[in-house]
This record gives sequence, C-alpha cells and structure tokens, in this order.
Amino acid sequence: MVTCNKNYLTLAISLFIIEVLIALYVHDEIIRPYGGDFLVVILLYCLLKSFIKVKNEIAALIVLIFSYFIEAMQYFNIVEQLGLQNSTLAKTIIGTFFTWTDVIAYTMGTLFIIFVEHIIKRRKERYLFKQTIES
Repeated sequence: MVTCNKNYLTLAISLFIIEVLIALYVHDEIIRPYGGDFLVVILLYCLLKSFIKVKNEIAALIVLIFSYFIEAMQYFNIVEQLGLQNSTLAKTIIGTFFTWTDVIAYTMGTLFIIFVEHIIKRRKERYLFKQTIES
C-alpha cells in the first residue's frame, strides 16, 4: 500500500544529508568505509517505509537483499560493463569494487534496524497497555 510516513521520510532525508557529508568531508579509515555502508541500509529502509506500508522485517529484508545485489554487481564490475567508469555519480552510488566488509556493514545495519524497530514496538505496546489499565 502506498502511503507517506513523515517520520520515516524525515529520517531518510536526514540520513541522506549525513551520507552526503560523509562522502564529501570524511576521509578516514572507519566512518567513510564502514559507517557509510551501515547507514545506507538504514537510509534505504526509511525511504522504503516512507512510501510503502510493509512489515518492518519484510522491509529490512528487501533492503538487505537489494544491498547484497548492488555489492554483487560491484563484483562483476557493473559500472565498467555499463560504460559508466567516467561517471563520478555512478561510481559513488553503485560503487566500484566488492568487499566482504561492505556485506558485513549492510548486515549489521539491517540487524540494527530490526533491533530498534523491536524496541520501539515494545515501548508502544507498554504505553498502550498502561493507557488501557488507567482507563
């Protein structure tokens, strides 16, 4: 079902800005290579949840599979195969080489999403339970 969830959209926009700032200004050996990949799955998840009403676990799985697919395309040098090796934008968005650390970062980001969504769900349930008792 198509929808517009302003909370997820706000998070997606915020994460996009953070990702751009990381890409432009962070040139270290931890945040840019690992933090960016960790955050990108959260960004994609929030973007998906912004416009499509889908269960959290399903959305997280879709994003993880998509991330793995992009990483596999890097393994097969898709940027060069498409003739986009001179495109900075294509190289930044798609990436240029496969690494297992990216796969781990995507997986960790997805596990983080599932954990946070579980905590949020439990807090909402406790709040609703308290409201029911007080009524």
